[in-house]
Order: sequence, then C-alpha cells, then structure tokens
Amino acid sequence: MTTIWPLPRIEIHELSSVTETRPTALLTGSSAWTAAGPFLNLPLVIQAEPPQADLDFFKMLAADLPPQVEVVYAVGGGLASDAAKYIGWVNKLPVVIVPTALSVDGYFTALAAVREDGTVRYVTTGPAEAVIIDWEIIRNAPPFLRGTGICELLSIVTGLLDWKYAAEHNKNTTETRFQPWAAGLAAGIAQQAFKIAQGVGQGRIESLRNLLDLMCVEVQLTNQLGHNRPQEGSEQYFAYAIESKTNSGYGVPFADLVGPGILIAASLHGQDIAPIRDTIESAGIRLDQLRSADIIDTLKALPDYVKKHNLDYSILNDLNLTSDKVNTVLAQTRLDSTGR
Repeated sequence: MTTIWPLPRIEIHELSSVTETRPTALLTGSSAWTAAGPFLNLPLVIQAEPPQADLDFFKMLAADLPPQVEVVYAVGGGLASDAAKYIGWVNKLPVVIVPTALSVDGYFTALAAVREDGTVRYVTTGPAEAVIIDWEIIRNAPPFLRGTGICELLSIVTGLLDWKYAAEHNKNTTETRFQPWAAGLAAGIAQQAFKIAQGVGQGRIESLRNLLDLMCVEVQLTNQLGHNRPQEGSEQYFAYAIESKTNSGYGVPFADLVGPGILIAASLHGQDIAPIRDTIESAGIRLDQLRSADIIDTLKALPDYVKKHNLDYSILNDLNLTSDKVNTVLAQTRLDSTGR
C-alpha cells in the first residue's frame, strides 16, 4: 500500500488563546519552555525534556507514558517534535507541536528522525494533529535558531545534485527514480529561499511567513514522492556523521551542522561556494561552530560512513577523500578558519 501523507493542520495565533482540556504529556526543553510556557495553559500529567533522539530512549519514554494521557504536546525544536511524534505514534495518541523557532521542517513531516547505530533514520509516524505558530514567540527566538529551517530548503541545492548524480550512475531505486518535474519544483523552492534569507536572518515576520510556506511546500512535495531525495544528500550525511562528535564534547544545533555540510557538498560537486555561503550566513546560520579537526576526521571517513549505513547514493560513494582533497575542500569553503 502507498500512503501519501498530508500536512498537519497549521494554526497561526497567540499561544494564550490555546484551550486544551485533554490530559497532556509534554515534551520540551528548558529554554523553549521558558519562552512559551508562560503563555500555555496545559493540563499536564507528565513533562519530559529529552536530551537526545536515541531510538531506545524514545522507546523508553513511549513505554512509560501514563495511561490517562490523551494528547502529546511538543514545545520547542526538532528534538521535542520528533520525541512527541514517536510517543504519540506508539501510543496511538494525537500530537500537537508548538515550535519556538522555525528551525526544522520536521514539524510538518510524517516522520520522526531517530538516532540508531551511529546514524539518522526515519520512523513513519504520520503527521501531527496540529502545529501552532505564534509569530511573537518565533520572532523573539535567538537569531541563530529563529529561521534556520531555511537550511532544509538550501540543502535542495546539493540534494538535487546528488539525486541527479545517482541517476546518471543508474543508482536510484525504482521508488527514488529521478523525476525532472519534481527536481524543477524543488529548484524553484530553493531559489525562493535565496531571496528570503536576509529577511529571515533579520527576523521579519513576512520573511518568516514565506519560510513557513516554503517548508510546507517542500514537505508536501517529498510526501508526494514518498522520499527525501530532492533535499537530502551528502550535505545531510556530513551532518549525521559529525553529530556524534559534537554531542561528545559540545552541543551544536542541527542547522549548524547542515550549513557547513551544504558548503562541503557544493565544493565536492564543483559549485561556486561564495553565494551559497553568503546566503547561509545572512539567514543567521552559524558556520563557525565545528572544530576543524572534527570536520577533517569526518570528511576522511565519510565515504565509508555512507556505505556502512547504506545511505542513498551520492557523490560520496565514488570519492577517495585524501588529506589533500580534504584540505582543498576546507579552503574552498573557508571552514578551515573556523573551529572551536
């Protein structure tokens, strides 16, 4: 059976107008709850602040849910959203997501991104019942989080290159075959992302609304296709691979991993880096949060990493990233001058 998932219902209004009577389980983070909690009146049964998206941890949270809970709320970013969708799916409960920043497109997908065996994989949970957007909450989020979901759109640039590369090498499956009409639509979404990036970085409501619309269109496109190939390629694989290094010593938001990944993937595909880098930075995404040593180690191991985890075919499958090649990539992307 093929299922084409819809978007969740999206409500745009002040959080203070939320009326919830169902006994609630809340997934959140301390900063997110400080920002949004004072405006929400939820009949809480249990509250948790998951520190990680580890699948076994999500399973434990789902198994320990009190039986009187009738709805699961996520208040915060992608981690809270994924945890809520997974717990709601396991327990057959509706999920309501309250983003405190437009930091990921996962609020609108039918998937929960979980970490298992050193990589990211997706569990199909179905979409949330509703996503509630309060522009004052979003607008007042930290600039380095507020609109960093634009990375999900800018990754289309390199995602399309990898999807087409796989097609040219006859490596796409029947289900993920390259479809020019879909590539054209995705490219148009990326083009609009370039246009709104500066306004997103400045916190303009109009630009943030454009970002919301574009993320929803991108998600619905991948829902129609049944896969994420138009916007997920080697840039995301880099983020998956380096994430464990950041978790071991310093926490970095996912956009700060994907941003450098987009530059690296663009360099590997021989693209002009300058306009992509300028756009990423203008949107508020930080490119200086990764240690140079971690970037180097990750890049050298990346071709083996994608094969080990059987990730969709990309340019990484055919590369030998020697020390000289890695140093060239870092110089082209100007990531060699970063490092914490």
